[in-house]
Amino acid sequence: MQCTFCPRNCKVNRTEQAGFCRVKGLTIARVGIHEWEEPCISGTRGSGTIFFSGCNLRCIFCQNDTISRSAYGCEISVDTLGKLMLYQQSVGAENINLVSPTQFTGQIAEALAKYKPQIKIPVVYNSNGYESVEQLRRLEGLVDVYLPDLKYADNSLAVEYSSVPNYFDMATAAIAEMKRQRPKNVFVNGMLRRGVIVRHLVLPGNLDNSKRVLDYLASYDRNIYVSLMAQYFPTADVKSHPLLGRTITQDEYDEISAYFKQCGLHNGYFQELSSNSEEYVPDWSLERLDEIIKKV
Repeated sequence: MQCTFCPRNCKVNRTEQAGFCRVKGLTIARVGIHEWEEPCISGTRGSGTIFFSGCNLRCIFCQNDTISRSAYGCEISVDTLGKLMLYQQSVGAENINLVSPTQFTGQIAEALAKYKPQIKIPVVYNSNGYESVEQLRRLEGLVDVYLPDLKYADNSLAVEYSSVPNYFDMATAAIAEMKRQRPKNVFVNGMLRRGVIVRHLVLPGNLDNSKRVLDYLASYDRNIYVSLMAQYFPTADVKSHPLLGRTITQDEYDEISAYFKQCGLHNGYFQELSSNSEEYVPDWSLERLDEIIKKV
């Protein structure tokens, strides 16, 4: 099988070797309750995250680099993935949150096709936005909430920071497909049951990029829900970077927050700058993950 799950189209036979995403088989790194997503995602009980290993980007500032840059984690079967979704439901999670899922779209579609009838809470597809429209169509009717990033409006910046070609073109096409599938945000008691929220991480010294992202989203749909994220902190790899070697300032975030309204967007979520701390990076304990897998 030649892998075409994402726009990289690396066409590697991932039954035999790792693709560009650095993983072969279906591999996860964490299953747990996450309390720091948007209020309509985490709610009071927390979001039932399943973190997948590997990534189709190469972000020099990646905050989850432990799992994104290697096959760190446990390889599981499609059936085990489905049972883990039911496990998250059984422990009271607000939803099933599939984090960095792109490199396993086929296996996720297969698991949801079998287990979705038993799932009574929303399924969230939480991705970096660099998605194949063709693969997203396999998820139609199976995913309730799409939570994509729109990191860059400038393709050259995407190459510089994430080694990814044509990011803006691919991500905006993917967001359009997600909106086609889930055109209206549906809330029940403040919790998002269906719809799309686009995330944008504000990077220090890159306010022009953030403004161009917001300009695009406002021109696409002024009513689209946007999460403006302030949680950036410099990892060891970028401590000496001339722009990325620091956190964003309050003035920078205030400027982008004000621009959000100026450009005509109406629906948004904003973060406190206190979120830019390593303490919010999940614990990648394989021992705990193994215990959960044995339960299902």
